[in-house]
Formats: sequence, structure tokens, C-alpha cells
Amino acid sequence: MGSIEGERTTVGWAARDPTGILSPYTFNLRNTGPDDVYIKVHYCGICHSDLHQIKNDLGMSNYPMVPGHEVVGEVIEVGSNVTKFKVGEVVGAGLIVGSCRNCRACKSDIEQYCGKKIWNYNDVYTDGKPPQGGFAETMIVDQNFVVKIPEGMSPEQVAPLLCAGVTVYSPLSHFGLRDSGLRGGILGLGGVGHMGVKDRGRADWKHPVCQVIGSSEKRKKEARETLEQTIMWLSSDETQMQKIADSLDYIIDTVPVGHPLEPNLSLLKIDGKLILMGVINTPLQFVSPMVMLGRKTITGSFIGSIKETEEMLEFWKEKGLSSMIEMVKMDYINKALERLEKNDVRYRFVVDVAGSKLDDHQ
Repeated sequence: MGSIEGERTTVGWAARDPTGILSPYTFNLRNTGPDDVYIKVHYCGICHSDLHQIKNDLGMSNYPMVPGHEVVGEVIEVGSNVTKFKVGEVVGAGLIVGSCRNCRACKSDIEQYCGKKIWNYNDVYTDGKPPQGGFAETMIVDQNFVVKIPEGMSPEQVAPLLCAGVTVYSPLSHFGLRDSGLRGGILGLGGVGHMGVKDRGRADWKHPVCQVIGSSEKRKKEARETLEQTIMWLSSDETQMQKIADSLDYIIDTVPVGHPLEPNLSLLKIDGKLILMGVINTPLQFVSPMVMLGRKTITGSFIGSIKETEEMLEFWKEKGLSSMIEMVKMDYINKALERLEKNDVRYRFVVDVAGSKLDDHQ
């Protein structure tokens, strides 16, 4: 078993300003401790929230910033207190790399709601240094925020599950939406939305057909061709929307840009839930009778805990599920981000970090 000692230097691709253009960046990793795991990054997914951060859409970005929070890699060294992981194991790390561990959320194993949580980039770690993300050769992560990848799962397929996958899994579990007989819909067929389709389609429910509400004829065609047990309704088609009015027990809203809520609220049954998941930097609006007259709920859910991530990985392994990805090298990252902003990916980009020459300037 190896041990971590001394300061480490690594190379990644960072944004320097709100243009969001990434380029090679050599930096020192944060100070290490006895609970830390030193990871060689193999793959990292690209999430829409990476776009928000590198372009300072939320007004809180600090540069230089190495994004990437769907990380799969190999353990190459461990701290003296690490008992969960061994050198050579394939592991994953997500958006959260620290929390207070004493608050109600932490003690309830939902550390993603801790008021003192630490993001895996664009934040400050306990040693005062900024953590950086997975678009880099190596990372250092506390063992309590690392998960073991089950044997037999393809690491590149697993990467998007560490954010997008668990983001869908968590509310389905928490709100009891896996109960037989419930009908649900997914708003938006992107990186997170397609995870919901995969998750639902193999859950052995009474109503396995997944109803997706989208705005693109192209996405409708894709869903019909590539996603089993999926019906896609176009939100722009009033006739189609009327067909499923008052028919859904819940809607998982994955859209990461501003959009009207009222058309979606009209699709819910009495006591239905609209669950918001997209990070949006503008206010959303609705008229109160849309909620009051059906005793409907507008709520939200944020990624998932380490415990939920482990459960989700086992579920996907048991059901034989796999995400739909497009593999790219790091020298394509800026083009991939540009395409992601245009919703031109089916359905998640994954960067082959280990197979890229990170120090090459393009």
C-alpha cells in the first residue's frame, strides 16, 4: 500500500476567464492528508454545469479553473488512514469532495445538502487551497468522497453516472417514485434526461414506457431510434400536450435554461410533483392556481450522496444498463463544450483523459 507525502504537481486544462476557453495548465495539487486518495484520472464526463462555471454564468467563478466532476480513475497512492481503497482499484469521484460531517445533512448521509460542502473545483479546500477538477492528469480526494466502481462496469460508461446518473436516481428513491403503478415524465432528453430514460426502462415497473417531453423533432427521432420503451411528446405541440394532461404522477425537469413551468404543471395529476434539476441562473415563473388547484408540488433535488451513488452503481450493474456517450480527447474539449451549449451531443461527452496529451497547446 502506497502513502502520499509531499506536494504534487499535475497538468490539466483550465479556463482563465469567462470566455470559457480551456487550455493546458500546470498546477500544484492541494495539501494531502492521511485520509486522501491519489487518483490517476482515466475518464471524465462533461456536464452542463461545467459550462455555467467556466463562463461565470452564476457570478461566482474563480480563475484559473480546471472543471470536470464525473471522474473515473485508478488509485495510485493512499494516505495512512485509508482503509476503503487499495492501489490499483478503479474508483470514481463526483461533484462534492468535502463537508462538515457534523450537521443534520451529513449525519443523515445526504452530505450534498451540507451548508459547508466543498465542490471539487471553484472552491476553497480546508487547507486554504483551491481544489481542481477532473480535466487533469491526477486528483487528490478524501476517501469519504470516493466510490469503488463495481467490477464488470466499463469505466468510460460509468463517468456520467457520477453526476447525471445519481441526479436522477436520488429523487426517484427519496420521493418513493419507484412504486409500481406510478406514471412519470422526463422533461428534456439530454445528458441527465437520457439517464432517467435508462433508469426507468429497466426498473421493472408496472408502466415501463418512459414519457419524455421535449422541444426538438430531432430528439424525438433519436428517442424513437435509440431508446427503448420511450414515447416523446413535443412541448410545442398543444394537441400532444392535451393528450397527456393530468396524467403524470411526477415530472423530472432536467432543462438547464429558463423555461415556462405552467405547461408542465398542467400534465400532473392531483398531488403530482415537478422536480427541478437544471441549474438555471434566471427566475422561473408560474401562476399560483396551477399549483393550488391540483395540490401540486414544485420541488428540487441536487445530485446525490455517496451512499446513493453506490446504490445507483449497483442498480445499473444489476440491470445491465449503460449510458450513451461520445468519447473525445482533451484537444477536442473546447469544441465539445461549444456543441454541448447547442445541445449537439447524444447524450453525454466523456473525455479520454488518460489517452490525451494534456500538455499539448492547440
